[in-house]
Order: sequence, then C-alpha cells, then structure tokens
Amino acid sequence: MSKLFIVPTPVGNLADMTYRSVETLQEVDFILCEDTRVSGKLLKHYNINKPLKSYHQHNEHRVVDSLVERIKHGEKTALITDAGTPGISDPAYLIVSRCVDEGIDVDCLPGATAFVPALINSALPTERFVFEGFLPPKKGRQTRLKALAEEKRTMVLYESPHKLLKTLQQLQQYFGEDRPCAICREISKMHEECIRGNLKKVEEYYLSHTLKGEIVMVIAGAEKNKTN
Repeated sequence: MSKLFIVPTPVGNLADMTYRSVETLQEVDFILCEDTRVSGKLLKHYNINKPLKSYHQHNEHRVVDSLVERIKHGEKTALITDAGTPGISDPAYLIVSRCVDEGIDVDCLPGATAFVPALINSALPTERFVFEGFLPPKKGRQTRLKALAEEKRTMVLYESPHKLLKTLQQLQQYFGEDRPCAICREISKMHEECIRGNLKKVEEYYLSHTLKGEIVMVIAGAEKNKTN
C-alpha cells in the first residue's frame, strides 16, 4: 500500500528512538534521509537494512516528482533527518504536500524534537509560545528582530555554535540586556546543559565556556521582561 511515513530520529541519545519508529523503518521499501552516512549509523545500531536515498534541502525540488511516482506505484517510504522530526527546520513540507495532492496517505509518527525539552527546561512560561526556527542569516534579520522584540509569547529559536554570541549581542540591542532567556545545548547527550539567566549574563557565560553542538534558544516574551 502506497504510504509516506515521517519518522523522527534521536536528537542525541540513540535510545530515544521509539519502538514504533524502528518497526516502521524495518517495514518500508526505502528510506529518504539527509545524509546517508549519518543515517547509516542509526540504521546499523537498530539492525535495519533498507535502501537509503538522499533527500535534503539542496535536491528536494529536483527529486520529489520521481519519489512521489514511486510511492504512487505501491512503494512505502519513510522520511528521516539527521536528528529530530522532519519538517521542523528540516525538509518535509514539499514531499508531504505533493503526496497529499496525489491522494497518498501520510503518517507522521510522534517522537524526538529539540525545541520541546528546551522549552520545558528553560523554566520560562510554556502556556503560549512561538517557534521561530533559525533567524534569517542576513536579509530580513533586523526586521524580524524588531518584530520579535514586541512578541508577548515565549520564543524558541535554533542557532549554530559559531553564531550564538553574535545573536545574543543582537538580541540585547532589540530586547534589552535584562530579557530572561535560556540556552539549551547538546540535548539528550552526555554533556547536555541548560544555562538560564538574562541575555547579558548568558552572553558573559559563553564568552568563557565551550560552544559545541546543537543549540536551542528560549527567550521570554515582552510581558515577561523581568530578570529571574
């Protein structure tokens, strides 16, 4: 039966893979992944032997039509990423929308994603929040920061280690030094940490501490602009 499965993979600890995700990957005809080397290690860990095909932001528009045709003709496939849930700052939207247009069943499995544990660990309000993913690298960045400065909900951002300090400095320009925040790094891995404080204090911490791994930034909304 034709079907596309969206399968989350661990953001750190391999033990975070769900039983259902493993069973699904064992049953499909082939697996779409960002990096065959990264996914190959995961599949080997769980003794899954299925063909891998690259599907990432640089080739998705080129290969999506042929992939949808394969699924339409009776194959089942799973889409995974290097870490986390496909579609959350990773490719998935294009092939999901094409499959839905073609009447192909799409099943998104629940599982690991980085921003949920970061949001909870931040100790900032969680009843209402907005996920912003990565800020624009250049064009539109200042405009987005100005808009977010007035955002009243807790904000969740992704950032790379080599850009974190610059982003913290820019946030202080638009949000003020005292805006509460938390930086969550290496989620579910051995060296996981969550540094809480205001934007200035967190910047001072990372001026003298190692910056490695995946980073999630959680920032208080405008109405919560009081130092903890």
